[in-house]
Amino acid sequence: MKLADNYMKCLQGIFLLIISVFGLFCNDSYSQSVPKYYQNPILSGFYPDPSICRVGDDYYMVNSSFEWFPAIPIHHSKDLVNWKLIGHGLTNKTQINIHSNVNNSRGIYAPTIRYHSGIFYIISTCVECGGNFYITSKSPTGPWSHPIWLEEAPGIDPSLFWDDDGQCYYIGNENVSENTRRWIGESFIWMQEIDLEKGKLIGERKTLTYGHAINARWTEAPHLYKINGKYLLMVAEGGSSHNHATTVFHSDNLWGPYIADQANPVFTHRHLGKNYPLWAVGHTDLVQTQKGDWWAVLHAKHRVDGYSILARETYLVSVTFQEQTPLFNPEIGILESKNMCPDLPWSPNKLNNTIDNFQSNELNSEWNFLRTPQYKWYSFKEDELVLDVRPKKIERLSNPSFIAKRVTNHEFIAKTTMKFKPKNKHEKAGIVLYRNANSNFQFLKQKDSIVLIKNTIEGKKTIAKIKFKSTRVILKIEAYKPNLATFSFSEDGLKFEQVGESQDLSNLADEIGVRFNGLYIGMYATSSNKLSKNKAYFDWFVYK
Repeated sequence: MKLADNYMKCLQGIFLLIISVFGLFCNDSYSQSVPKYYQNPILSGFYPDPSICRVGDDYYMVNSSFEWFPAIPIHHSKDLVNWKLIGHGLTNKTQINIHSNVNNSRGIYAPTIRYHSGIFYIISTCVECGGNFYITSKSPTGPWSHPIWLEEAPGIDPSLFWDDDGQCYYIGNENVSENTRRWIGESFIWMQEIDLEKGKLIGERKTLTYGHAINARWTEAPHLYKINGKYLLMVAEGGSSHNHATTVFHSDNLWGPYIADQANPVFTHRHLGKNYPLWAVGHTDLVQTQKGDWWAVLHAKHRVDGYSILARETYLVSVTFQEQTPLFNPEIGILESKNMCPDLPWSPNKLNNTIDNFQSNELNSEWNFLRTPQYKWYSFKEDELVLDVRPKKIERLSNPSFIAKRVTNHEFIAKTTMKFKPKNKHEKAGIVLYRNANSNFQFLKQKDSIVLIKNTIEGKKTIAKIKFKSTRVILKIEAYKPNLATFSFSEDGLKFEQVGESQDLSNLADEIGVRFNGLYIGMYATSSNKLSKNKAYFDWFVYK
């Protein structure tokens, strides 16, 4: 076994060397080339509900994270195209407890990031775990404060706005009750002064709009701006599916009245039909560059071969104003994959490593947990990530022994080396492709076998099982087409044996109703509701 371990370490070292040399070459070549066009999305994979702010020459963006933890990813950019993850707004259980009763696609909704008088603010909602709150920091990398909860603020998707006199205002949304609503999905945007030092809403609350027209549904995600002395209120409407849209309202006065723009909706893909590949376009936030140009970030889903497995991703689009009306991607009017770069200094990031060999005693910031861990059930030992084999199961609402990262490509390879010796039939460990508790693939080593399990809303199904007794195994998932993947294993890393047929990934897609969260892949261990003191050891994890 010692010789085998050394052999695997040698292979790993050679692989790392190749990756490092390739990375240096690519970084050097990439940094010398300033492209004329950029490719959307600017954040691939699960990055919905973007919000952006600029401080000097720097741009910062946040996104929803729902039941995943750490919560509220924060990215930084110099050119609006190349973004680097610099941290999270909520990083420990004393800040937020996304507990085991928080359902799929609940948790952290639609954060808004703003900067005022030397302080960064992120305001958001924790659905089923506290309501509306804001956090503050003098640096976007943190540390961020504990949440300041706003008990008298109903609804979701709040934002903050400072007027010229320095007074801050809370803008939120609320659904009209079933007893009084005039149509399904009727909701409204409201505003109230907020005392940020005391963490309380003050003064009178006023409704600003019920939407741009009669039957305007799910009016939410408000952002308020003051542009050329006029107030511009931007909201999302139509829900988060095909009818998603951005609408705007104008006022000469802060408190209104806010008049719907005659061009509403000012940006949407609802008119392009349900077969158009980019859909659910909306949830928009504006930013003005240091050169005076306007841009918008928003999310959309990308349908490939009929399915959108990557969920909502973040896109960038240019904006100009025709009088007060914002024009998105002027003279084209729809979201495109290829666009002219902003007039900003091109600032590419170093290429991310495709392999994590767990040589640090900390997880990289790209790794997430399902819900907030109440204690540390993982560790590092001799360049290995060690997971406790715990009773919690991934198909239940819980915080299982699961460490995962976003899937950012329709075609990818993910693999890991694992040492695991199950002591009974209940203990399992391996790699999981996960959309939610009801939609996932579990590729696991259990006692005397390798097993592939498909979990859907109808329940769990064992796809295939192959006898296997060795302690060490390399597990690989390869999505060789957008909606198809193979699952295979190897003892030596050279010869892989496929388990079962190629699997259709459509049960992980938005089209089958998995709601808001996104696609993840990572390492998992469980003792299936039984107590265990066993552990699973992961030597490295590759995603490319």
